Amino acid sequence: MKMLWVLLLVLSSVPGAPAVPAQRHSCHKRLLREHGCHSVPAGTDSLRHVHDALPHHFWEGKGCQVICYCNLNELLCCPKDIFFGPKISFVIPCNSQ
Repeated sequence: MKMLWVLLLVLSSVPGAPAVPAQRHSCHKRLLREHGCHSVPAGTDSLRHVHDALPHHFWEGKGCQVICYCNLNELLCCPKDIFFGPKISFVIPCNSQ
């Protein structure tokens, strides 16, 4: 037991090792109570359709950092780099109006 405490003490004192995990934005789900995927923009002011080639995909908020995918009656919203990956996310069209 003493060895475990010593190991924890040594690992916590290593320079450059964060004591708390980095804050990373994560995905969240949101239920659409009375709306389906075809009526999302009418039911939610903060969502904008991404592009005709990407059905059921919506930008959330004023910018283009969070993208949502509609599946039946729920939205899955993630930061675009997590959703598409860093190699693809930069080519997704952004209409920030």
